[in-house]
Amino acid sequence: MRVLIAVTHLLGAGHLTRAAALARACAAAGHEALLVSGGRPAPLVRLGGVRLVALPPVHVEGTDFRRLLGPDGGEASPGLMARRRAMLLDTLDRARPDVVVTELFPFGRRAMAGEFLSLVEAARARRPRPLVLASIRDILVAPGKPGRIAQTQARLRDLYDAVLVHGDPSLVPLGASWPVDPNLAERLHATGYIDEGTPVPAPARRSGILVAAGSSAAGLGLFRAAAEAAHRAPDLGWRILVGHGVPDAALSQIGRDLPDGVVDRARPDYRALLAGASLSVSQCGYNTAVDLLATRTPAVLVPFEAGGETEQRLRADHLAARGLARVLPEADLDADALLRSVREALSAPALSPHGIDLDGGPRSVAIMEDLFAAKTAGPPAANVPGTRRVGDPVSAALARLRAGLDAAAREGARVPVWWRDDDAVAATPAFDRLLALSEQAGLPVLIAAIPGRVEPSLARRVDRAPGACLAVHGLVHADHAPPGGRPAEFGSHRSLPVLIAEAEEALRLARSRLPADRLLPVFVPPWNRLDGHLAAALPDLGYEALSAAPGAAGEVPGLLRHDPQIDPIDWRGTRSLVDPHRLVDRLLRILTEAPETPIGLLTHHGAHDAAFWDFLERLLDLLARHPAVRFADPRRLFRAAPAAARPRARSAACARLP
Repeated sequence: MRVLIAVTHLLGAGHLTRAAALARACAAAGHEALLVSGGRPAPLVRLGGVRLVALPPVHVEGTDFRRLLGPDGGEASPGLMARRRAMLLDTLDRARPDVVVTELFPFGRRAMAGEFLSLVEAARARRPRPLVLASIRDILVAPGKPGRIAQTQARLRDLYDAVLVHGDPSLVPLGASWPVDPNLAERLHATGYIDEGTPVPAPARRSGILVAAGSSAAGLGLFRAAAEAAHRAPDLGWRILVGHGVPDAALSQIGRDLPDGVVDRARPDYRALLAGASLSVSQCGYNTAVDLLATRTPAVLVPFEAGGETEQRLRADHLAARGLARVLPEADLDADALLRSVREALSAPALSPHGIDLDGGPRSVAIMEDLFAAKTAGPPAANVPGTRRVGDPVSAALARLRAGLDAAAREGARVPVWWRDDDAVAATPAFDRLLALSEQAGLPVLIAAIPGRVEPSLARRVDRAPGACLAVHGLVHADHAPPGGRPAEFGSHRSLPVLIAEAEEALRLARSRLPADRLLPVFVPPWNRLDGHLAAALPDLGYEALSAAPGAAGEVPGLLRHDPQIDPIDWRGTRSLVDPHRLVDRLLRILTEAPETPIGLLTHHGAHDAAFWDFLERLLDLLARHPAVRFADPRRLFRAAPAAARPRARSAACARLP
């Protein structure tokens, strides 16, 4: 394909950085990528094999995105904007792209709507008509006027084929920052985060504090507070990297009276420095967040909030909710507050694996390829195993999974796979179908039953299913989160004594209502969330294992832990099958990075529709037949912790296992 990506960054270089990474991913996949940039040059942005067309640049000062400034610093004239538009349309004619991508527009860049609309309308008038896509980050800033939101939705409906959302909904869904109506929902394609940086090896040890705040002058307040903190606590080992958009005079003032090397300009090896740092202090732009996730560096985040900006604070709050960072509000920033946050972060436990999708570059290209193929192809190809059928994304995704498993088999791998199904309360037709699939595939299933709501029919049905065992799924599966909070029955917003009492009661009820030879002392918190202090108390309550969201509540001595990594339901969108390519990308990443890790599949039999059941049956059939896969029985996977852990009474199911 020939792909044209149009981007104009007005303040920092984050938008250009992400667009360039998307273009590089296209080029790496063998496509011809052309990046049209309308912002000021950014020396640290990598182009690789991408051709760049630079329009006469515009920018803004502060957060006034309505007033565009030209190269001379004066207001951008109508003549300048006309030259940009003519150059953009000439580039379109010369490039003859198969795919046109506008970065952020029509969700943002309203001051440049005329320019972007000219490009999109000219593209749609071409024959053959190229695919027209919008490319957006994980979090947007919705306009305050409802009419502008309606205008954006109308432009998407009338002019765009799809929207690439470069984020992972498991961290933050688009709906958290932008209203998603049914028309928009059917156009959204979550790609995972675009990891712009290069891989760096894990350091032998971490040391020092690395401070950075993007390429613009928006981080001056953070730099000054960090410089004062470095004066007061030099023993912490500070390194402050100042963006190239900060004037030299300001750079000199920040570094005054500090030793050489403490304050320096931003560098291209930032990620390597970040990987070796004990702590990062930064704002929370998109690329900064991805760098932190990629290097798993503990962080104090001071999100940019001037001018009513909400994007960085929302992202920072979601990272903090996952235990991946601490947030210091910009309004509270000074040297004292920064030092307190830094010392608290340095004394915190090491970060657990987060499981957030960082494969957004290749995944975006795969989505483009599928959309382009569906637009241009004729009738679907024959259903030949291992081939891609246009219009059947499940077949295409499973073919990619089969190829990945084939490669694993050639290396002699035997990947362990296990299965957990949630929200069981009674024997129903859907529950019968679940157990039939378990028997058909030969894959045992761990049934997370809700003890406070369970009916006698559930125990009778499980008794007739030799491959099924049971876990404790909370108490009554009630959401006690405050308004606006993420749903949780055992979250940190409730008192610890109440949480402990309810978890203890849940196990007591499970033992009285469910067959003893099928019940494992495994706690499965509803919505996969639980308070860390409760997790630490579970062994004393009689639980031997925990299964929750990856990384939730951290590791607990004496408590075995296996978390499902694959949930095929699109909970924040259609509530049907999530994009199957996204699932396969995650599976393949686990195969590559941790081939010995048991891969957990999570289902919810009561929520499955026809599309989901069809996918599940085909997935299990592939896994059951493939030599690179071995099924792990939860009754062995979740056996009691080693003898070195706290001794607990073992369940009958565990006791009879060899």
